Amino acid sequence: MAAPAALALVLCLYELTARSLWLDEAATVAIAGQHGSALWSAIAHDGGNMLGYYALLHVLIGWFGHGALVIRLPSAVAAATCAGIVALLGRRLFDRRVGVVAGALTAVSLPVVFWGQDARGYAPMLALVAGSFLAFAALVQTGGRRAWIAYTVLTALAAYASFIAVFILPAQLIALIWRRQAWRRVASALVACAVCWVPLAVLALTRGSGQLFWIPRPSLKAEGQVIKTLTSAAFEPNFRPTWAATGLAIVTVALLAVAAIRLVRRPDWGALLALSWLVVPVALIWLESLLGQSLFTPRNALVALPAVALLLAWLLARSRTGWVAVAILIALRAAALVPSYGVSPENWRAATAYVLHGERPGDCLAFYPLDARMPFAYYADQPVVPYVERYEAPRLPSGCRRVWLAVSHQGQPNGPAGSRAHYARYVALRDTLAREYGQPSTRAFGYASVIWVQRFGPRR
Repeated sequence: MAAPAALALVLCLYELTARSLWLDEAATVAIAGQHGSALWSAIAHDGGNMLGYYALLHVLIGWFGHGALVIRLPSAVAAATCAGIVALLGRRLFDRRVGVVAGALTAVSLPVVFWGQDARGYAPMLALVAGSFLAFAALVQTGGRRAWIAYTVLTALAAYASFIAVFILPAQLIALIWRRQAWRRVASALVACAVCWVPLAVLALTRGSGQLFWIPRPSLKAEGQVIKTLTSAAFEPNFRPTWAATGLAIVTVALLAVAAIRLVRRPDWGALLALSWLVVPVALIWLESLLGQSLFTPRNALVALPAVALLLAWLLARSRTGWVAVAILIALRAAALVPSYGVSPENWRAATAYVLHGERPGDCLAFYPLDARMPFAYYADQPVVPYVERYEAPRLPSGCRRVWLAVSHQGQPNGPAGSRAHYARYVALRDTLAREYGQPSTRAFGYASVIWVQRFGPRR
């Protein structure tokens, strides 16, 4: 456990604060930095998603402030914990060699390291999900009160880190087909989890799915991004694929296919559990996205990523030629990971500095959506107030000499209906300012979700 965990921690701590905060991290600061009823109101506005993570960050911000190191360090520790737990799970299900390889493959993974350097709940969710599977394996194989308690606590907390964690439950239940004697133990634990999730369910039902308006239906492009995420070959749109991305994705998919064929010929419960962990959550998310609310994004597919490491380790770690393949996989994963360090796909640090340097007396500053005010305020050393999903035209005071408009996540002209509506509102705002102040000068920052800083004026 120690070696993969240490490797993951080093990879996540390296240049931990170099990347600029992006919109969602600023939302974390804005929500977790509130107090009393304002904190609860901000969490409720987000539908209760990441409630437990926000509570943890609230305590840390209260003690140490909201510096980038403070808010990102829990994710780095969680990513390291995830790698260590995957190693333990590999040892429990198979042997020590499989555990070490599975932990190392988890550690050297661009998506894992990215979220391990990000102030969101995905890395803690991933660690808790891995812990849930480890406790599940112990509960199924040996039973006992400690395993039952561990499974209940870790599974319940995983959903408090991110709602997407609930998609692991069908995968675990399917694995019980080959271990029917453990059904009652697992069922009683899931009943306890359901009771723990009542507050989350109430908040989610009250909020609805409006915050997911931006996620399009599954497409070949989205499916390709998910495959590259699961194979740790790339993490689009946050980072552009490297030269190793396509080859790594193809090799990994081919090896997973070989593992599935071997399982058909010689079933192994541990490998079946890992295969169920990989296939079932992703398939259910894809199906739900076709028939209901779309959830199909690389970040949500992250819930199944450790299963890839387990299957690859099970297939390769027991032969000398397999160790050569492991070394090649880790090298290709490193080639995908290394160029991401210090790169800011959404560079609010630079955008804020540009506006503050160019601002003059009489200028007015506006944001669309109002969410964009949160990362700007963070880097401008202003109070970071929640403006989550506030797609409304800003109100400008009279007498503005010039207007600076900072725009990001403004919607998509060809996206889902909600996204198109938000984009149309932005176009109307931009055209109104252009009529009053003339065509703007524009600077772009970042590329994953471009920050457009438009300066209108002087006023006609």
